[in-house]
Amino acid sequence: MHTETERCVRAVQSKDARFDGVFFTAVRTTRIYCRPSCPAVPPKPENMEFHPSAAACQRAGFRACKRCRPDTSPGSPEWNVRADAVARAVRLIQDGVVDREGVPGLARRLGWSTRQIERQLLAELGAGPLALARAQRAQTARTLVETTALPFGEIAFAAGFSSIRSFNDTVRQVFALTPGELRARAARPAAPHTPGVISLRLPFRAPLEPSNLFGHLAATAVPGVEEWRDGAYRRTLALPYGHGIVALAPRPDHIACRLSLTDPRDLTQAISRCRRLLDLDADPVAVDDRLRADPLLAPLVDKAPGRRVPGTVDPAEFAVRAVLGQQVSTAAARTHAARLVTAHGVPVDDPEGGLTHLFPTPEALSGLDPETLALPRSRRATLLTLVRALADGELALGPDTDRAETRARLLALPGFGPWTTEVIAMRALGDPDAFLPGDLGVRRAAEGLGLPGRPAALTARSAHWAPWRAYAVQYLWATDSHPINHLPA
Repeated sequence: MHTETERCVRAVQSKDARFDGVFFTAVRTTRIYCRPSCPAVPPKPENMEFHPSAAACQRAGFRACKRCRPDTSPGSPEWNVRADAVARAVRLIQDGVVDREGVPGLARRLGWSTRQIERQLLAELGAGPLALARAQRAQTARTLVETTALPFGEIAFAAGFSSIRSFNDTVRQVFALTPGELRARAARPAAPHTPGVISLRLPFRAPLEPSNLFGHLAATAVPGVEEWRDGAYRRTLALPYGHGIVALAPRPDHIACRLSLTDPRDLTQAISRCRRLLDLDADPVAVDDRLRADPLLAPLVDKAPGRRVPGTVDPAEFAVRAVLGQQVSTAAARTHAARLVTAHGVPVDDPEGGLTHLFPTPEALSGLDPETLALPRSRRATLLTLVRALADGELALGPDTDRAETRARLLALPGFGPWTTEVIAMRALGDPDAFLPGDLGVRRAAEGLGLPGRPAALTARSAHWAPWRAYAVQYLWATDSHPINHLPA
């Protein structure tokens, strides 16, 4: 996109927010970079240059606009759609891998050399892994400076900087302000009820239809791990340096996010997981335009545009829950999961009450006694095989996994058919083209619209919806009155 100069200029001149995060506008005369929808008067086209990432702008010597705050733009939807190694690298960097494991750790996960990673990311994003991680650290630092009262020394290390000096230098270079000036410019946040509470706004591309997104999370919430309270979805998070509790509430132009962390170093990964959970980097206009081209789907899209695909904060957790949900009701799946949580989850303290545990890890579940599971014998075997494969590292689920290879590994496990594999691909791997032609709800909805009801025929028809078939599933599911399609009262 950033190489199509005329198209970028038109987007900037029309202040089109759909392109926020897709490319960035750098102004040669002011040495400032902005998001395309910046409210300032657009610069002359001859003074504009375009970059694929905020890190590329910073690398070229531009500083962030203080008015439109381009560093807070939604992420590019391209990296969720693509399944190649570059996209996987970007997702891992967003997850904080470079800060925790360095570029060599990123290379090990991808099976590349550090030189290959540097070359590929420079070619596509205009910045290498260290520059991308630095830009992310700068945004994390800004969030902590503006929304907490933490001392700057603690913020520096919590954001991933190796020293206070590098923190100060980066903030000055990126924002043209000192940390103290950043805090002084920000509106004073309300004092948190408990230490470690951070309140922030998660941006998204409009429109966003929250009913199926939050309805699904609330209707399938596992007691003790998740709940719906006071208009917000709350859940516990297992993070690299500790645990956290997050509350997410839909607002007209953002998602209100309140994070309680035992260690502020987990902020970057917590935000990344929440964005994946709510599919906030999606491009709803591109998705809906594609689905609207089918005259039988068009009325569903027009009725409630902007549906998202609910994701997960922990792919391994979701895979376990998918097995527990095989051929049973939503209520029964919640009951089975709650028993596992009570018996094997790590207890946590929730100052607001309601949340009691972290969901058990595969390692904690790999040694459980199958006789304690109130499941059919075949499903016990399926569950134990899954958790042992996850615990032993034979099966990996995460932002860095190859989707096609992971599908093949899942299908090779006993008890895994197309439905379980595709629902994991959809929600745990974030594949926007995952499809469930054999799902009962999808088949009923398809037949009601005049679409083929048989899985093979429906799969053939769905080829026109690619690469957004996971979103088509959300629109088809939404024709039913099931609680997953409605915001709780």
